[in-house]
Amino acid sequence: MNQKALIAEFIGTFTLIFIGVGAIAGNYINGGQTGLTGIALAHGLAIAVMVSATAAVSGGHLNPAVTIGLFAARKIDAVNAVGYVLAQCLGGIVAAGLIKFCVPAMALAAVGMGTPAVGAGVPVSMAFITEIILTFFLVFVVYGSAVDKRAPKVGGLFIGLTVALDILMGGPISGAAMNPARHLGPALLGGGLQNIWLYWLGPVIGGILAGVCYKRYLE
Repeated sequence: MNQKALIAEFIGTFTLIFIGVGAIAGNYINGGQTGLTGIALAHGLAIAVMVSATAAVSGGHLNPAVTIGLFAARKIDAVNAVGYVLAQCLGGIVAAGLIKFCVPAMALAAVGMGTPAVGAGVPVSMAFITEIILTFFLVFVVYGSAVDKRAPKVGGLFIGLTVALDILMGGPISGAAMNPARHLGPALLGGGLQNIWLYWLGPVIGGILAGVCYKRYLE
């Protein structure tokens, strides 16, 4: 198991959760001036820069759904896949813990620790399907822009843009997690574990479908 890759996955995923939760709490503090677009950009930019920074070391997965999707496509072995997922989840948990030292508790409590959640009045089934489809888009772009050897070397940018566009659509529906670690850390540190199955099963299904689809029909 590549220790440097695990450290890279930890740092990259930490960044996503720290910036994502911070942006959501900041939107509460500034009276909604950041808005959904700003929150989407915060997540997308965090992914764009950290995928670019970690790609040479670990491939820049930063997401258990990406790792599992690429495992299904035989782009990573089982041992490293398990290590990546553990590092990503740990990064999310530590980020959710440290954000409490940077953002007022009142703001974090008001936004439920920035934990992705099913929108008001939205059936869980809709949120579940949304997470599958949004994660399919994300992992498909990861494969096509970063994994495929024919791809231009700008994968981080397009992966970050995919995260942003997914949040613009799915934020009000499912919270647009697309990433079990993005949900797990904030949920454990105060956001609550409601529908945790949705934020694991939905992204994992979407990731596997994208990985297998790209490898079988496009690679």
